[in-house]
Amino acid sequence: MNIEIKHISSLKKLIRFTSPNQMLIFYYLLSILTGAFLLSTRLASTAEPLSFIDSLFTATSAQCVTGLIVVDTGTRFTLFGQVVILALIQIGGLGIMTFSIYLFVFLRRNISFRSRMIIQDTLMHTPVSDWQNLTGKVIKMTMFFEGLGAILLSFYFVPRFGFLKGVYHSVFHSISAFCNAGFSTFSDSLISFRGSVYLNAVIMFLIFFGGIGFLVINEIHEYFISKRKKMFRISLHTKIVLVTTFTLIITGFTIFWALEDGNSMALFSIKEKFLSSIFQSVTARTAGFNTVDISGLRSSTNLMMIFLMFIGGSPGSAAGGIKTTTLAIFFIIIGNGIKGSANANIFNRTLSKEIIMKAFTITALAFSFTFIAVFFLLMAQSPILVQEGNREFLSYLFEAVSAIGTVGLSMGVTSSLTFLGKIIIVLLMFTGRVGILTLAFSVIKREEKNSTRYAEENIMVG
Repeated sequence: MNIEIKHISSLKKLIRFTSPNQMLIFYYLLSILTGAFLLSTRLASTAEPLSFIDSLFTATSAQCVTGLIVVDTGTRFTLFGQVVILALIQIGGLGIMTFSIYLFVFLRRNISFRSRMIIQDTLMHTPVSDWQNLTGKVIKMTMFFEGLGAILLSFYFVPRFGFLKGVYHSVFHSISAFCNAGFSTFSDSLISFRGSVYLNAVIMFLIFFGGIGFLVINEIHEYFISKRKKMFRISLHTKIVLVTTFTLIITGFTIFWALEDGNSMALFSIKEKFLSSIFQSVTARTAGFNTVDISGLRSSTNLMMIFLMFIGGSPGSAAGGIKTTTLAIFFIIIGNGIKGSANANIFNRTLSKEIIMKAFTITALAFSFTFIAVFFLLMAQSPILVQEGNREFLSYLFEAVSAIGTVGLSMGVTSSLTFLGKIIIVLLMFTGRVGILTLAFSVIKREEKNSTRYAEENIMVG
């Protein structure tokens, strides 16, 4: 009895001194392992039960809202298995801590300071006092968009598949699109529907709002309901997110059409070319759905998509990547540097040095982590030189960036991954979802704010 009490006391002490970053990682790991166990059972599979590595890969991809798959979701999993995947997508899209805190509030329990720190860092750029109200807004906002998406999609799917099957496809794709997961119950993703203006518009609508962040959605909502719009102040964060997002969409759309007009889209109608180009530009940064065969694209197009996947969506959203705001900071610094300004100024505001340093750190860590992962992935997949194909490097670079950016697009190599290759991609998906800084801070002790400052000395750069 005393031994049990001592173990419980040690466990409480361990939890008390666990950092918010470590707690977040623990919650994600627990959810992934639970999902992997359920997906490895006979109830989840239409044939033989999946191996644990395939179940772990699928659970990680769903929890991390990535969309990379080693088996076909629509044919390999039973209804139970697909529901497990959908639950993991929903939990991963909203964030486990959002769910946890909302449940604690619902049960009228006290919330720890650690939990408040996690949810605030996940959703907000500045501290808020009424975090319970914030969490409630996030849940309501998610239910609204996913519910609206399911209703809109049902008008398209129900006439084609019948009521029950049509509603199921609608709910599944609405949640998957808004959470930027990219999982589909159709074997070819959405290639069969590339000519539908209606379906493409609804899916892009869900992806867009799921990828810009809850804070931005809330500000857009408050702006439209505000009676004094001229007096309403839109935050710098929202301005940067919207400008960068639309710039990336338009740029990606233009480049994709220009490069693939005479290639993968040579036989498409003008309508299909327009829809395919705009759809891939939107989905490449985070969602993972596709209406064209990614493996049939030109290498230059794939490289452009790698760039979009690496950027990803916006902070506080279901999307991955280094985020649109990080890219914007780089361009702001470059622009101001060319002008000779020592400060990073944008929209009559100056960005803090802390934010700039964080942007550089995130990008450097993401680039380094991806480079190392691709190196080991190539070793794991092609241990013998003669096995390497012409586009071997590009294919696995695409796969790795898709994983760490939690996008889900693939050039067709996911199903051929070796055991070690799957482990590498699992680690990339997990890192991309919890955040590379979160992962780093969970194992490295952060420097105190009042750190020692030494005499400055210049070095040569450039």
